[in-house]
Amino acid sequence: MLDTWPLLQNSQFPEIHRSPLEILQVNLGYLCNQTCLHCHVNAGPNRTELMTEQTITDILKVLKQPNVHTLDLTGGAPEMNPLFRELVGEATSMGIKVIDRCNLSILSEPGFEDLTEFFTRQKVEIVASLPCYLEENVDGQRGKGVYQKSIEGLKKLNQAGYAMDGTGLTLNLVYNPTGPYLPPGQQQLETDYKKFLEDNFQIQFNQLFTITNMPIARFGSSLISQGKFEEYMLLLKDSMNLANMNGLMCKNQLSIDWLGYVYDCDFNQMLKLNLQHPKTHQNLHIRDITDVDMNNMDIIVADHCFGCTAGHGSSCGGALG
Repeated sequence: MLDTWPLLQNSQFPEIHRSPLEILQVNLGYLCNQTCLHCHVNAGPNRTELMTEQTITDILKVLKQPNVHTLDLTGGAPEMNPLFRELVGEATSMGIKVIDRCNLSILSEPGFEDLTEFFTRQKVEIVASLPCYLEENVDGQRGKGVYQKSIEGLKKLNQAGYAMDGTGLTLNLVYNPTGPYLPPGQQQLETDYKKFLEDNFQIQFNQLFTITNMPIARFGSSLISQGKFEEYMLLLKDSMNLANMNGLMCKNQLSIDWLGYVYDCDFNQMLKLNLQHPKTHQNLHIRDITDVDMNNMDIIVADHCFGCTAGHGSSCGGALG
């Protein structure tokens, strides 16, 4: 895989600074039952990196901080970490909102058939990847047969009460472009998704999040191979919308890797742009967070950050404007 960092580091992206921490996004490991082209963490079935019990204990300590209200679990397939259910149960018992970034196909994998029941019991919010509502596009990006497994997973979640009035069970979908272009308007695309999935499969969901593909990892490497990296970066820069700066997710969120090290966002995590301890100047670890005042700390930026400010903006919660 080709390294995009040398093409990103000399950047003129504006300085930004941290607000109080509210959201902890935790990568439980790179093990996954899929290998997706757009995956910025290079997850797959042969990855062995998984978060340990000690690091999860450190995570739970940070969740007790007064401003922290959300635990956002990602991977890989986060559910494949053997400690996933223990972490979710502990967090929800503390009153923390838990988000699971689910690839949907995991719900039909052997050994995970009861995941939906677990999600329902714990009232986990599901953010599910469905990069397009058309089968050809999804299978082209995520692997043959993934679309049908995704549809089956959505039906299973609906049957359990997700996206149904009065249940309090939230199911949101995520759209990624299938090529080097920006996502369309989130609201109109959500309308299109809802109509297609309702008309063809009687599937319902709450919201659609549109997320811009970042010029890093597999997607960035494919751009270099195709000779399209500079063109895509020019698109991101030319489409920068300063109004999106205020809503950037890195301001009130931290990303934690499977070893417990701390980053401004999961894109920086994949680029190994570790936050530094202000006193020791060593890579900051989750166990040290409670001893560090992070308010107004500089956020590490480079050219990939234009992916979050281009067009309608992009974050783990969808468009910014």
